[in-house]
Amino acid sequence: MHINHFETIANQLAEDGFSVTDNFLTSEEVRNITGLDVFKDGSLRRAGIGNKNKQLNEAIRGDSISWIDFSAAPPSLKIYLNRLGNLRLYLNEALYLSLKDMEAHFASYPSGSFYKRHLDQFKSDDHRKLSVLLYLNEDWQPEQGGELRMYLNSTQKDFLPLGGRLICFRSDMMEHEVLPATRERLSITGWMLDQFSDLRHL
Repeated sequence: MHINHFETIANQLAEDGFSVTDNFLTSEEVRNITGLDVFKDGSLRRAGIGNKNKQLNEAIRGDSISWIDFSAAPPSLKIYLNRLGNLRLYLNEALYLSLKDMEAHFASYPSGSFYKRHLDQFKSDDHRKLSVLLYLNEDWQPEQGGELRMYLNSTQKDFLPLGGRLICFRSDMMEHEVLPATRERLSITGWMLDQFSDLRHL
């Protein structure tokens, strides 16, 4: 099943620069992640903008995050991280990429919050090659908003943050934004890198 997912993702990335895959995780696997303490114990902290000198700016970005320590991930999270690692290896083989590592954080967008249009790759640091978003929202309805809006040349596409949906795209070329929602919006945001990450073990 997941090899089929991987092949579809590779083909879509090669053709369009992004891919959208539903049911990358099952509903049960999503629930096991949203049940983790990180979403309840105050671990999430307001996210800043920029690379080296991060600044808080609610006019641009309103989410709270917690970086994931891959080596200490609980079993429910390891299921996803291992699957993502296998995808990285598959994409290296299928698309001749040199992806060496990954980094990721939990993200929570409170109702009404957003993230303005941006690129994930920093001007001063080009090691993020692929952005990978996994949504953790059960029973999300279209009227609740919270779409990921992707800017594709002269057009744009909106994708709802459905639980288990994986969106993967080129970090250096795909501008995107997070639209406001009427309920909390949960995800795991990650990047595949062409160097080894020093964030994995935070």
